[in-house]
Amino acid sequence: MTGRRTFLGSAASGLLILKPETVFGSQANSAIELGIIGAGGRGIWIGGLFKEHTLTHLAAYADPFQDRLDLASQKLGVESSRLYKGINGYQELLASKVDAVAIESPAYFHPEQVSAALAAGKHIYLAKPLAVDVAGCKSILASGDKAKGKISFLADFQSRVRPMFQEAARRVHAGDIGTPVIGQVFYHTGRLQRKDKPGASEAENRLRNWSFDKTLSGDIIVEQNIHVIDMGNWFLQGHPVSAIGTGGRKGRIDVGDAWDHFIVTFDYPNGVKVAFSSGQFTKGYNILCARIYGTGGTLDSHYGGYIRITGDKPWPGTEKDDTFVGGAVTNVKSFTDSIRTGQYVNNIPESIESNLTAILGRMAAYQQKTVTWDEMMRSNEKLEANLKL
Repeated sequence: MTGRRTFLGSAASGLLILKPETVFGSQANSAIELGIIGAGGRGIWIGGLFKEHTLTHLAAYADPFQDRLDLASQKLGVESSRLYKGINGYQELLASKVDAVAIESPAYFHPEQVSAALAAGKHIYLAKPLAVDVAGCKSILASGDKAKGKISFLADFQSRVRPMFQEAARRVHAGDIGTPVIGQVFYHTGRLQRKDKPGASEAENRLRNWSFDKTLSGDIIVEQNIHVIDMGNWFLQGHPVSAIGTGGRKGRIDVGDAWDHFIVTFDYPNGVKVAFSSGQFTKGYNILCARIYGTGGTLDSHYGGYIRITGDKPWPGTEKDDTFVGGAVTNVKSFTDSIRTGQYVNNIPESIESNLTAILGRMAAYQQKTVTWDEMMRSNEKLEANLKL
């Protein structure tokens, strides 16, 4: 199997190792001061989970837009003096009194914001995807390496923390489906809603509609489909060596430039082929699935749905898993618990591996030819938004 260790080692070599100090110095029963970068729907939702499920004081929000800051303040009770407006408002937030930061901004900004949070010594809770391009992934990976043992740095992937998914992975890795031969990984869902603001400039509405923007989001295969791609990597214990694909815009063409469908074949080590497809326009059909066919059985797993193994060693699993909410709740609890105990968590290496797998699929589909993992890494691709607000 292609060496994950080799990839990670080469990407993180030659780094200046920093020593950020944890600013959380309160007693164990005191509330952790949390700031959130990004006051969109996800940022407010995550803030609510921290407030409901952890001993956290939701101290501050940063966002480019005042209306979203006002909504966050209204829903979650953040003081107006701790609302930081502007594309660089996160810098003021990081300079303020917070122990930890949840980064829920458009993925394009993550590497810069993570680097700043690390330099400020803040614990980091990061939304997926971690980055939109190869250069960004290398930056996040370097930050993750610097953070080890010093702060908690957790990427919010839900499947890997769910007990049923963990048991499924354990059984696959133990050989309960025999030798993996082929796989199917797919993510088909309805379109997201536009976030235009009447009278706003083109640049502002581009940022508000960032999930439809190739550069700001990384396109749907990176921004959204990464969840099932991560599941495939997990079950197969590594990343693909190459990919070939296609896709385009046909079902949703009214906003942005992101594609609405992808079809990619990933070639994993040991000759395992995985067929990936996605759509972000479907009506009446919504499914997120990672299925692995082995010589002795089949793993059939669904994000938010049933998980089971059939074949020589059947396992009934579960008919429905609360992946989305349950996984996020587990993550916010694990993150805050780790800060209190000093047992810092860091899942950045495997998270970046899945992020890069999604980028490999995007690169192969855009070019409509075979692209190898090594070619992708050598490209050091860096997307430029040229966003002028």
